[in-house]
Amino acid sequence: MNSFIKHLVEITGHRDHDLLNISVASSLRELLLAEQATVFEVASMGGHTVMRPKIRITAEGTDVLEQVTDADDLFPEQISGLWQGLEQKQGVIRVTQDGQDLLWLPIWINDKLHTCLQLSRPQQAEEPVMEVVHGMLIVYRNFQNLLDYSERDSLTGLLNRKTFDDSFSKVLRTNLREMTPLEVRPEEQQPLAKPESERREQDAEKFNWLAVLDIDHFKRVNDQFGHLYGDEVLILIANLLRNSFRPNDRLFRFGGEEFVILLRSVTKQDADQIFDRFRETVGNHHFPQVGTVTVSIGYAKIDLFEPAVAIVGRADQALYYAKMNGRNRSCFYDSLVASGDLHQEQANDIAEFF
Repeated sequence: MNSFIKHLVEITGHRDHDLLNISVASSLRELLLAEQATVFEVASMGGHTVMRPKIRITAEGTDVLEQVTDADDLFPEQISGLWQGLEQKQGVIRVTQDGQDLLWLPIWINDKLHTCLQLSRPQQAEEPVMEVVHGMLIVYRNFQNLLDYSERDSLTGLLNRKTFDDSFSKVLRTNLREMTPLEVRPEEQQPLAKPESERREQDAEKFNWLAVLDIDHFKRVNDQFGHLYGDEVLILIANLLRNSFRPNDRLFRFGGEEFVILLRSVTKQDADQIFDRFRETVGNHHFPQVGTVTVSIGYAKIDLFEPAVAIVGRADQALYYAKMNGRNRSCFYDSLVASGDLHQEQANDIAEFF
């Protein structure tokens, strides 16, 4: 009982997803004497359930896995026993994978798989210990639900605006940790001419990107079809966003018909294609009663040495240009400046899109 109370106090003291996940995973690893505890974030991608590792805890310490790739993704249907257990909504699923005993603890919220915890080589626990585990998982699920309620837009389920600063800061922290000391202070480096091959290699580097997306003529949708159909358009756009972007990208509804996308670690060429492909996906989608809906997108590269408000401002200026030049376009801020179509001092504080 004392052990349960100790863990309960620690779990209920957090108001952050990562800290909550670390606390719960650490407690379960200790209770079940497991070699490793991993927290998997669950998402839907291309009609498939995808699990991506988020937190990993071993005897050596705790890792927050912010730079995972598609190669780290797990597909439950490919793991014998796991998919069947999830389909049956089991609370505890024991499987053997590659000769290793694994204990999976899925967390369901509103009948939807939200998170999955994995314990490697846990000891066989007695009934009183498993009762404590089940109690902890109930508390964990309830706190996950509360955090989601405060962090997500109630209509679309996307992250809300107040979570943006924290998500943006995590992107910057991740990138800064990967940089060398010389890279952290670029103003101290002397610019040197680089050979053409090196410049081409640099052009292919991966960056993070911020996009502001706005639904074209959304006021017309509300006026012509009513707010219920307008809300349905917002929900369907959010679903298309979830199905088009990766689990480690971040999707926000900023309010009204405006959305923001944090696209993680892709090249400039890929970013161009990804945003333009999403614009085409929306344009080709049939919206009940409304018919065709289009979106305009403005995006900018995330500069590690500038505040979020400056980068959002650049993406917003690119969006403004797209709106003023025909809509149903995706525009990159730097390209517009380089072509002379946009001046850096331009602002759209008084812009009226509709």
